[in-house]
Amino acid sequence: MSPPAPPAPRAPPVSPTRVAVIGAGTMGHGIAYIAAMAGCHVRLTDARPESLPQAMEKIEGLLAGGLKRGKLMEADAASLRGRLRTAAALGEAAGDADVVIEAIVEDLTAKQQLFVEVERAAPTGALLASNTSSLSIGQIASVMTQPARLVGMHFFNPVHVMKLVEVVTHGPDSLPEAERAVELAKKLGKEPIVVRDSPGFASSRLGVVLGLEAMRMLEQGVASAEDIDKAMELGYNHPMGPLKLSDQIGLDVRLAIAEYLHATLGRSQYEPPRILREKVKKGELGRKSGKGFYTWSD
Repeated sequence: MSPPAPPAPRAPPVSPTRVAVIGAGTMGHGIAYIAAMAGCHVRLTDARPESLPQAMEKIEGLLAGGLKRGKLMEADAASLRGRLRTAAALGEAAGDADVVIEAIVEDLTAKQQLFVEVERAAPTGALLASNTSSLSIGQIASVMTQPARLVGMHFFNPVHVMKLVEVVTHGPDSLPEAERAVELAKKLGKEPIVVRDSPGFASSRLGVVLGLEAMRMLEQGVASAEDIDKAMELGYNHPMGPLKLSDQIGLDVRLAIAEYLHATLGRSQYEPPRILREKVKKGELGRKSGKGFYTWSD
């Protein structure tokens, strides 16, 4: 009689995902919040240390809103706070991360420089993702030693509300990492779509055209900002009109995306209108500055 087979080895317990979020602005603190909400251990860092307390205040505001609406219990909020902390340096945030998500300024050179550092700081098996809304993932990755490690994970503002995440691939070598990004997006409670690396991907390329045309209509006196938005909300069932949405995104971000798409695609519909340039020049950036096409009190 053969001896009994030894028991199968027990699989090691699955540890919570460790996520480093680089950039503590509007998108960064939102990504950190939903990752911690999903049970991940999160470290949030920023090159500007003064941004970190501000980001944590905004996260506390999100928690307070969830508690007020009955979406969270006090125990949930306390547990989330235990999983989320700030880090003073990139190495501290990314050194043992399973995932590193970049959410810094929409500037190609800045993102390239950052991912050179991230590739050195993060473990070799970590998933690396950029939250860029329009820049080429392939170009960002071109300075890396292993460019196939990088994918796009384009979240939408406000991150805790918007369900979509665009996962951006840049060639067949990046497909395994894209699959990991899709699974991560699902873990965070999002609905991922996979798009090929192309200027503006799917969402920005379409959304910017609508937003810029709405600005031109306002510039030409076709209708008020409120009525232009209402036309899309009530006539086309959009949850938010294009001008209010532009204020939410940030007019400086809208301008940067439009300039990039106009330069790369060379089509007139992406040329930024005068009203957008003037508002950005005056510091009227939308909700984050208190004034854009609307006046914001929060």
